[in-house]
Amino acid sequence: MNFAPPSTVVSVSRDDRHRFSKPPVTEIVLREGFGIEGDAHAGATTQHRYLLKKDPTRPNLTQVHLIGSELFSDLAPAGFSVAPGDLGENVTTAGIDLMTLPEGTLLSLGDDAVVRLTGMRSPCSSINGFQRSLMKTLMPPDAQGHPMRRAGVMGLVTRSGTVRPGDTIRVQLPVGEQRPLVVV
Repeated sequence: MNFAPPSTVVSVSRDDRHRFSKPPVTEIVLREGFGIEGDAHAGATTQHRYLLKKDPTRPNLTQVHLIGSELFSDLAPAGFSVAPGDLGENVTTAGIDLMTLPEGTLLSLGDDAVVRLTGMRSPCSSINGFQRSLMKTLMPPDAQGHPMRRAGVMGLVTRSGTVRPGDTIRVQLPVGEQRPLVVV
Protein backbone atom coordinates (compact mmCIF):
# COMPACT_ATOMS: atom_id res chain seq x y z
CA MET A 1 0.00 0.00 0.00
CA ASN A 2 1.40 3.44 -0.98
CA PHE A 3 1.05 6.33 1.41
CA ALA A 4 1.58 9.93 0.39
CA PRO A 5 4.27 11.69 2.39
CA PRO A 6 2.86 14.09 4.97
CA SER A 7 2.45 17.72 4.05
CA THR A 8 5.14 19.77 5.74
CA VAL A 9 6.42 23.26 6.38
CA VAL A 10 9.58 23.77 4.31
CA SER A 11 10.44 27.27 5.47
CA VAL A 12 9.01 30.19 7.46
CA SER A 13 9.63 33.89 6.80
CA ARG A 14 8.68 37.28 8.18
CA ASP A 15 9.70 40.91 7.80
CA ASP A 16 8.88 43.90 9.96
CA ARG A 17 8.97 46.19 6.91
CA HIS A 18 6.93 46.24 3.69
CA ARG A 19 9.47 44.76 1.30
CA PHE A 20 8.79 42.34 -1.53
CA SER A 21 10.74 39.32 -0.23
CA LYS A 22 10.77 38.12 3.38
CA PRO A 23 13.89 36.59 4.94
CA PRO A 24 13.59 33.01 6.19
CA VAL A 25 13.77 32.62 9.98
CA THR A 26 13.99 29.64 12.33
CA GLU A 27 10.40 30.05 13.56
CA ILE A 28 7.35 32.30 13.39
CA VAL A 29 4.79 32.92 16.10
CA LEU A 30 1.19 33.12 14.90
CA ARG A 31 -1.27 35.04 17.07
CA GLU A 32 -4.99 34.43 16.77
CA GLY A 33 -6.80 37.29 15.03
CA PHE A 34 -3.53 39.19 14.54
CA GLY A 35 -1.15 37.30 12.27
CA ILE A 36 2.57 36.76 12.59
CA GLU A 37 4.46 38.51 15.35
CA GLY A 38 7.05 40.86 13.89
CA ASP A 39 5.58 40.84 10.38
CA ALA A 40 4.53 44.06 8.62
CA HIS A 41 1.25 42.46 7.50
CA ALA A 42 0.11 41.52 11.02
CA GLY A 43 -2.98 43.18 12.46
CA ALA A 44 -6.73 42.79 12.81
CA THR A 45 -7.30 45.29 9.98
CA THR A 46 -5.58 45.30 6.60
CA GLN A 47 -1.90 46.15 6.53
CA HIS A 48 -1.39 45.79 2.78
CA ARG A 49 -0.34 49.20 1.46
CA TYR A 50 -2.69 49.16 -1.56
CA LEU A 51 -5.68 48.02 0.49
CA LEU A 52 -4.94 50.56 3.25
CA LYS A 53 -5.42 53.37 0.71
CA LYS A 54 -8.82 51.97 -0.28
CA ASP A 55 -10.21 51.18 3.19
CA PRO A 56 -8.00 51.17 6.32
CA THR A 57 -10.84 49.66 8.38
CA ARG A 58 -11.12 46.55 6.20
CA PRO A 59 -10.63 43.26 8.11
CA ASN A 60 -7.22 41.74 7.47
CA LEU A 61 -7.87 38.62 5.39
CA THR A 62 -4.18 38.39 4.46
CA GLN A 63 -2.47 37.78 7.81
CA VAL A 64 -0.58 34.73 6.53
CA HIS A 65 0.68 34.07 2.99
CA LEU A 66 1.43 30.45 2.03
CA ILE A 67 3.07 29.09 -1.14
CA GLY A 68 3.83 25.50 -2.15
CA SER A 69 7.52 24.87 -2.80
CA GLU A 70 6.51 22.84 -5.84
CA LEU A 71 5.90 26.17 -7.61
CA PHE A 72 9.63 26.93 -7.45
CA SER A 73 10.42 23.74 -9.38
CA ASP A 74 7.71 24.57 -11.93
CA LEU A 75 9.27 28.00 -12.51
CA ALA A 76 12.85 26.78 -12.97
CA PRO A 77 12.49 25.50 -16.56
CA ALA A 78 11.25 28.98 -17.56
CA GLY A 79 14.49 30.44 -16.19
CA PHE A 80 13.24 31.72 -12.84
CA SER A 81 15.17 31.12 -9.64
CA VAL A 82 12.86 31.39 -6.63
CA ALA A 83 13.56 30.30 -3.06
CA PRO A 84 11.48 30.31 0.15
CA GLY A 85 10.46 33.83 1.17
CA ASP A 86 11.37 35.35 -2.21
CA LEU A 87 7.72 35.90 -3.20
CA GLY A 88 6.85 37.40 0.18
CA GLU A 89 5.26 34.30 1.65
CA ASN A 90 5.35 33.55 5.36
CA VAL A 91 5.02 29.78 5.06
CA THR A 92 6.51 27.64 2.29
CA THR A 93 4.88 24.21 2.15
CA ALA A 94 5.49 20.83 0.50
CA GLY A 95 3.11 18.00 -0.34
CA ILE A 96 -0.13 20.00 -0.48
CA ASP A 97 -1.82 21.66 -3.47
CA LEU A 98 -2.83 24.87 -1.75
CA MET A 99 -4.41 26.41 -4.85
CA THR A 100 -7.08 23.69 -5.06
CA LEU A 101 -8.28 23.96 -1.45
CA PRO A 102 -11.65 25.61 -0.83
CA GLU A 103 -12.27 28.80 1.12
CA GLY A 104 -12.50 28.12 4.84
CA THR A 105 -10.08 25.18 4.82
CA LEU A 106 -8.25 24.90 8.14
CA LEU A 107 -4.52 24.22 8.05
CA SER A 108 -3.02 23.01 11.32
CA LEU A 109 0.64 23.97 11.28
CA GLY A 110 2.85 22.20 13.80
CA ASP A 111 1.47 21.38 17.24
CA ASP A 112 -0.85 24.34 17.83
CA ALA A 113 -1.24 26.98 15.10
CA VAL A 114 -4.28 26.96 12.81
CA VAL A 115 -4.82 29.13 9.73
CA ARG A 116 -8.19 29.44 7.93
CA LEU A 117 -7.81 30.03 4.19
CA THR A 118 -9.52 33.21 3.01
CA GLY A 119 -8.50 33.40 -0.65
CA MET A 120 -5.82 33.58 -3.29
CA ARG A 121 -3.05 36.09 -3.51
CA SER A 122 -3.27 38.32 -6.53
CA PRO A 123 0.27 39.05 -7.62
CA CYS A 124 1.08 42.69 -8.24
CA SER A 125 3.51 44.22 -10.69
CA SER A 126 6.22 44.31 -7.98
CA ILE A 127 6.86 40.69 -8.93
CA ASN A 128 8.35 41.88 -12.21
CA GLY A 129 10.77 44.04 -10.22
CA PHE A 130 11.92 40.86 -8.50
CA GLN A 131 12.31 38.92 -11.77
CA ARG A 132 11.25 40.25 -15.16
CA SER A 133 8.10 38.61 -16.66
CA LEU A 134 7.47 36.52 -13.53
CA MET A 135 3.98 37.97 -13.05
CA LYS A 136 2.84 36.71 -16.45
CA THR A 137 4.25 33.28 -15.65
CA LEU A 138 2.40 33.22 -12.31
CA MET A 139 -0.90 34.09 -14.02
CA PRO A 140 -1.14 31.97 -17.18
CA PRO A 141 -4.52 31.96 -18.95
CA ASP A 142 -6.84 28.99 -18.61
CA ALA A 143 -8.73 27.47 -21.59
CA GLN A 144 -11.23 30.37 -21.50
CA GLY A 145 -8.50 33.02 -21.33
CA HIS A 146 -9.01 33.85 -17.63
CA PRO A 147 -5.88 34.21 -15.51
CA MET A 148 -5.01 31.27 -13.27
CA ARG A 149 -3.31 32.62 -10.17
CA ARG A 150 -0.38 30.60 -8.83
CA ALA A 151 1.15 33.03 -6.30
CA GLY A 152 -0.17 31.29 -3.20
CA VAL A 153 -3.02 31.55 -0.76
CA MET A 154 -3.88 33.84 2.14
CA GLY A 155 -5.33 33.11 5.54
CA LEU A 156 -6.30 34.24 9.02
CA VAL A 157 -4.79 32.90 12.22
CA THR A 158 -7.60 31.17 14.14
CA ARG A 159 -5.38 29.55 16.79
CA SER A 160 -2.04 30.78 18.07
CA GLY A 161 1.15 28.75 17.93
CA THR A 162 4.76 28.56 16.83
CA VAL A 163 5.62 27.20 13.37
CA ARG A 164 9.02 25.87 12.30
CA PRO A 165 10.47 24.20 9.20
CA GLY A 166 9.76 20.47 9.32
CA ASP A 167 6.40 20.87 11.08
CA THR A 168 3.56 18.74 9.77
CA ILE A 169 0.54 20.35 8.09
CA ARG A 170 -2.89 18.81 8.58
CA VAL A 171 -5.82 19.80 6.36
CA GLN A 172 -9.45 20.03 7.48
CA LEU A 173 -11.88 20.85 4.69
CA PRO A 174 -14.91 22.99 5.54
CA VAL A 175 -18.23 21.30 6.25
CA GLY A 176 -21.07 21.97 3.81
CA GLU A 177 -20.74 23.83 0.53
CA GLN A 178 -17.15 24.21 -0.59
CA ARG A 179 -16.48 27.46 -2.39
CA PRO A 180 -13.36 27.90 -4.50
CA LEU A 181 -10.82 30.46 -3.39
CA VAL A 182 -11.12 33.92 -4.93
CA VAL A 183 -8.71 36.85 -4.75
CA VAL A 184 -8.65 38.68 -1.39
